[in-house]
Amino acid sequence: MKLNQLPKLQRREFLRRSSALGLAGAAAPWALNLAAMGEAAAQAAPGDYKALVCVFLYGGNDYGNTLVPFDAASHAAYAGIRQALATPRDALAATALSQIVEGRQMALAPQLGKLKGLWDAGKLAVQLNVGTLVQPTTLAQYKARSVPLPPKLFSHNDQQSVWQASTPEGATSGWGGRLGDLFLNGNATSTFTCINVSGNAVFMAGKQAVQYQVSSSGAVAVNGITKPLFGSTACSTALRELVTADRSHWMEAELNRVVKRSVDAQALVGSALGSQAALGTPFDTTSSLSNQLLMVARLIAARQALGARRQVYFVSIGGFDTHDLLVAQHPGLLTSINDAMASFYAATVELGVADQVTTFTASDFGRTLSSNGDGSDHGWGSHHFVMGGAVKGGRYYGALPSVSVNGPDDVGQGRLLPTTSVDQVAATLATWMGVPATDLPLVLPQIANYSQKNIGYFS
Repeated sequence: MKLNQLPKLQRREFLRRSSALGLAGAAAPWALNLAAMGEAAAQAAPGDYKALVCVFLYGGNDYGNTLVPFDAASHAAYAGIRQALATPRDALAATALSQIVEGRQMALAPQLGKLKGLWDAGKLAVQLNVGTLVQPTTLAQYKARSVPLPPKLFSHNDQQSVWQASTPEGATSGWGGRLGDLFLNGNATSTFTCINVSGNAVFMAGKQAVQYQVSSSGAVAVNGITKPLFGSTACSTALRELVTADRSHWMEAELNRVVKRSVDAQALVGSALGSQAALGTPFDTTSSLSNQLLMVARLIAARQALGARRQVYFVSIGGFDTHDLLVAQHPGLLTSINDAMASFYAATVELGVADQVTTFTASDFGRTLSSNGDGSDHGWGSHHFVMGGAVKGGRYYGALPSVSVNGPDDVGQGRLLPTTSVDQVAATLATWMGVPATDLPLVLPQIANYSQKNIGYFS
C-alpha cells in the first residue's frame, strides 16, 4: 500500500509519529519535526527573538522548605507543624524577602541566596500556590466533588503529565510543544523550535512540533557517520548512503528522510556551537542542571545560525521525592537550582538577551507541610519561580496560603489546594511569547474556564 492510499488520519499520524524515530539505541537522539511548516519561511532578526525555558523538578518539590515563613508568628506556626524538618529562623535572615503580605514575611531557603539577589534586582518573581486544576476550585467544592478535578491527584507520572500536557499519563502533546506549533512558520529552521536538553518530555511534544533532543554536550552524532566506521571512511560513506538514500517503499523512504534530516541538523548544530567563543559566565560543570542550562545558553547564542526567532527549551533535575532524608538531601538540590539558574540568567545578560528569555520552574506537585518524621509526602499546590529581564520581579503573584494543617488553604496535611492554575501560568508565558488571545485555546484547551488569563508577570 502506498502512503497516499492510507486513510487520511492514519497517514497524518504516521508522518507525525515517524519523526520521532532514530536508527537505534543511544545513538538516536532525534525527535525531528517531520511536519515542519516553511523551513525557509523566515530569517531570524537579531532583535526579534524570544525563548521560554522550563526547569522541571522531578519528584515533587517541597514548597515548605523552599519558601519559608519568616516573621516570628508564622515561623513559629511552621516550626510547630514541620518539627525536625523546619529550617531555623536565624538561618533565614540573609534570604528574607522584602515584600510583606498581610503582616507576613517570607524567606527563600538559605541555599537560594543567588536567587534572592535576582529578586532584589527585580528579575525574579515567586508564583504562590500554583498547581494543576481543571477550573477554579474552592475547598468546599473539592470536598463535595462538585467540580471536575485533575485526574489521579498525587500520582507522580500522572501529575507530571497533567502539569506538562493538561492530561494524565499517555498524553501525546504538551503545552510547550503546542506553543511551538504556533511558531514553526516563523523559524527559518523549524527543527530547532522545541529543544530538550534532558531526554524526553511530553511538555515538548506538539501536534506538529516534535522535540529536538540534544545532550548537555551538544547534538548527538549518528555513530558511524560522523567518524570512521571500523576505522574506514569508506564504510562511513557507505552507511550514510544506506540510511539517507531515496527508497521506493514509502515507509523506508520516510525513515531515511528523517535520518537525513537528523544528520543535517546535527551538522548544523555542531558547526554553530563549534564556531562560538566560550561564554565568560561561569557555570558549575559538576552539576547536571548547570550543564544543561549552559547548553541552552550556547544554543541561544547560536540562534541566528540555527534560524530561530521563537524557541521553547526544557531542562530538568530529579531527586525531589523526599519521603525521607529531606533535611539531608533537599538543601543540595536547592543549591543546584540556585547556582544553575543564577548562572543562566547571567549568561543571558552576557549575550544581550536577558529581556528576551524567560525561565520558570515546575514540578509534579508540592508536598505536605506536615512531617512524616524524616520527610514530607505527596501534595498538590506549590510555589515556583519566574525569572528573566522582562519579568516584573521582586514580588509575589497569587495568594499566600495560611501556615496550617487542615486550614482554609489545604485539603489535609498541608496539601495546598492551588489558587492559581498551571493553565493561567502557561497563558501568561504564551502571551509574552506573542500568542494572541484567540489562539490560547490551541495551546491550553481549558483556559476558557478562567476569567483571569494573564497573571501579569510582564509589563
